[in-house]
Order: sequence, then structure tokens, then C-alpha cells
Amino acid sequence: MGNVVLGAGSSVWPQAVIRGDDGPIVIGENTSIQDGAVIHTTAFTPTRIGSNVTVGHLAHLEGCIVHDWALVGSGSIVLHNAVIHEHALVGGAAMVPGGVEVPRCSMALGVPAKIREGVLDEFHARLNVDAYVARGEQFRTEMRRID
Repeated sequence: MGNVVLGAGSSVWPQAVIRGDDGPIVIGENTSIQDGAVIHTTAFTPTRIGSNVTVGHLAHLEGCIVHDWALVGSGSIVLHNAVIHEHALVGGAAMVPGGVEVPRCSMALGVPAKIREGVLDEFHARLNVDAYVARGEQFRTEMRRID
């Protein structure tokens, strides 16, 4: 709803809410916004989510930047002006406060999130991304309306 751009191959799953009513939300290609996730923005802090990103079930992202190949775990919260860099992971139920940066190939865990730098490689997210892109395409081509 509102000012939202969704890239090719990306998928938005049931009960996910993407609200660009206060400012822009841009989501790259092959990104999965899973069930119940909430993506919001403000007039002063747009939300940008890169390509090949997984946003887990019930995650809440607001006014933040999530770069390519990142994984935002289920139930996590990423707030205004936080930046999640490439190949980084926000653990399930973690809370990344406003203004915090999670470096490339690092993990953010806990409430508030503590950063563990350089503990991931560049390949941890690929299987998850590939699976959701394939599932999204399957649903687009095979699902039928039942009257």
C-alpha cells in the first residue's frame, strides 16, 4: 500500500504488510517477505531492502536499510536508520536499535542486538533465497482459484 516498489521474482507471503503510506519502500529482486512480516517507513526514513534478502515470519522493519543477501530472522525488529549489510544475519527475535550497523558477514543477536563480526560466509543465505524464489514461482504458475 502506498509508495512501494517490489522487484522481479520477489514474493510477499500471507498476512505480510508493506506500508509505504508515509514514505517510500523499495524491495529488490528475488526477496522473500514471509508470513506476517511488517515493513513500514516514515517520511524521514525510507525503507530499502536489497535483492536476494529473506525477511522472516513476523519480522518488523521500519525506516531501515537491508542490503543484498542479508537474512532478517523471524520475529526480529530492525528500527529507523539501522543498516544491515551484505550477507549479514539478524537472529530470530533480535532487536536492532535505530542507527546501528550490522557489518558484512556478521550476526546481530539478542535484545538489544549484540554484533558478532565476520562469523558468516557469503553463501549462508543462498539456499533459503533459492527455495523461496522457486516456491513463489510455483505458486504463481500452479495455484488455481477455487469457486
